Amino acid sequence: MFEKYLHVFLISMVPMIELRGAIPIATVVYGLDYWKSLAVCVLGNMLPVPVIYFFAHKVLLWGRDKKYIGKFCTYCIEKGLHGGKKLRSKAGRGGLFIALMIFVGIPIPGTGAWTGTLAASFLDMGIKSTSLAVSLGVILAGAIMGIISLTGVHVFGL
Repeated sequence: MFEKYLHVFLISMVPMIELRGAIPIATVVYGLDYWKSLAVCVLGNMLPVPVIYFFAHKVLLWGRDKKYIGKFCTYCIEKGLHGGKKLRSKAGRGGLFIALMIFVGIPIPGTGAWTGTLAASFLDMGIKSTSLAVSLGVILAGAIMGIISLTGVHVFGL
């Protein structure tokens, strides 16, 4: 049992998969308890947030002109800038926190904690606001994925 929870914890840390993929695996594939799985997956999904916030932007800027990783770093920078601009335009004045929470909470590819945190770091949103908005968004995404998983609507062929 511990191995299954560890597995979904690790899956929830993976970019693009995150909690959105880990919840259906936990509940549908492994048959684990939803509430315990949600807690484990939220922790796993949130663990990389401070690292992304403080270091990803700097590493990407450093790597954008490097031979082997330049294209990838440039792609990530453009994705972060695009996500930041999208958040800023939808948020208007003062609504950036809510916009980030909703951006992270909508469980579609490219809108998770990794992208949201990267976008927030490009916007200099602040680690406390970013962490709270992203964690609330991750919980929202977990609730949506739980409803989808527990009602029998299968995503990605699971």
